[in-house]
Amino acid sequence: MNKKLIYLDNSASSRLDERVLETMKPYYFDTYAVATSEFAYTLGILSREGLDEAREKIATKLGGSAEELVFTSGSTESSNLAIKGVVKAKQKEGNHLIVSKIDDFPVLNSAKFLEREGLKVTFLDVDKDGLIDLEQLKEAINKDTILVSIQHANQEIGTVQDIKAISEISKDKKILFHSDATHSFMRLPINVSKIPVDLVTISSHTIHGPRGIGALYIKKDTPIKKHIDGGFQENNMRAGVENIPGAVGFAKAVELVTEEENDYIKNMRDKLIEKILKEVPATDLNGHRSKRTPQNANITFHYVEGESITLHLDMNGIAVSTGSACFSRSLEASHVILGIGGDHEQAHGSVRFTFGRFNDMKEVDTVVKVISDVVKRLREISPLYKKEKE
Repeated sequence: MNKKLIYLDNSASSRLDERVLETMKPYYFDTYAVATSEFAYTLGILSREGLDEAREKIATKLGGSAEELVFTSGSTESSNLAIKGVVKAKQKEGNHLIVSKIDDFPVLNSAKFLEREGLKVTFLDVDKDGLIDLEQLKEAINKDTILVSIQHANQEIGTVQDIKAISEISKDKKILFHSDATHSFMRLPINVSKIPVDLVTISSHTIHGPRGIGALYIKKDTPIKKHIDGGFQENNMRAGVENIPGAVGFAKAVELVTEEENDYIKNMRDKLIEKILKEVPATDLNGHRSKRTPQNANITFHYVEGESITLHLDMNGIAVSTGSACFSRSLEASHVILGIGGDHEQAHGSVRFTFGRFNDMKEVDTVVKVISDVVKRLREISPLYKKEKE
């Protein structure tokens, strides 16, 4: 086993940056009051100032205003609030929602929940690269459509949608548009002052920030209702004591991401893709070749199971994820790989590599060497591979 863990599952969750932790500590041990105590004593005022400053920093990176940003517990809650909150606010105006078939589970399962409640939902197809058809989107919109929710970048294959075009179509039809930018925020440009998007989901855990904190950008005057009852925090959009250390850490994580870092991550990704496709036979890249997030490489290794590859890599100190059913509690193969036209063999043999700040080029060489050996050994005992050779 390698002495050092090579962690390539940064889209699941990334390692916390120590500098982020340092900014959070005072809000656990010194300035630990709740922000709603701002009119009672100094400690509450300082807590409120920390929360407001964090909100301003993150909103500015999105191109929005602080008043348009609601802190949540993460991307799951943000997407739930966006979809269910808009549907609740506009239920008298229509009963139709549009999402893509490969969106992440917070969006898909929110849509399926609302469908069971009587809402009509259109699940848009995607092409072999994971892109929606803009003409199909136009045709799907009708007089009862109240919201379009299409992710900015896919969580498994990294494909990046043209959200500017999608938002313009939605705006032209006077339909609200939500985009889940969990896997693109700070890795790709997104500016809500230039793109007419109404709601954007973002999260901290994929950019070396703390878990348990995310946010939803809600454009001013967007009709939406809260779905967690309690107090009046977050401009009465999200009840509950604010996670001030998390918000401060999120803001610091945003501050630390640089263009140079994203370029380096992209170069590692490109090197991995190039070397694997060249050195390991019977492999395919999943997702769009160029329209993809800089951190993502998703590759299918035919004739072997993804979980077998993952387990063997783990024994060699390398952490990745797979689209295999055996690694899913639902026991279903990746809905994303199936959604782009792949079969179960392709889904079961897919492995996702996602890079972050703490990876380097030497690790890429190590991963390629190990995975080449692992796949070769697994294929030697694979009935599928033996059948193919015969």
